Amino acid sequence: MVIFAMLGALMFCSKKVMEALPNIHLLGMFIMTFTVVFRVKALIPLYIYVFLDGLFGGFNVWWLPYLYIWAILWGVTMLLPRNMPKKAAMIVYPIVCALYGLSFGTIYAPAQALIYGFDFPQTVAWVVNGLPFDALHAAGNLMSGLLVVPRSELLLRLLKKREY
Repeated sequence: MVIFAMLGALMFCSKKVMEALPNIHLLGMFIMTFTVVFRVKALIPLYIYVFLDGLFGGFNVWWLPYLYIWAILWGVTMLLPRNMPKKAAMIVYPIVCALYGLSFGTIYAPAQALIYGFDFPQTVAWVVNGLPFDALHAAGNLMSGLLVVPRSELLLRLLKKREY
């Protein structure tokens, strides 16, 4: 449990450190890495991060989509082959991470529509208006997604060392 708490706190701290950069962070890389290593248990640090984000940022309407939005990347990662060849993983993980960043506004949009009472044209306008930020999100996620394979290998090695 302590490891998962530290990993969730690491996600939160990394997000805070990178807040000066719009929509560029390491969360996608962390979610994918933890999912590759811990599978279903990766939801523990993920929701520790979500809770910390709400605790420090305020449990407001912006936070409600966080209850589902990050779990989508976890779910997509769970659907990827578990024993993917390393060469394929080095390409697939960054692409999935980037596509998730590009689609972030679209995934967030249903909650916005429900919370603010948007109709379909307003929701589409909201998504289109956010595309430049989603493009930045995708670029940042592509770069951080390159770290999924090396970070997951490192984490697996560290976990094996602590076994007796």
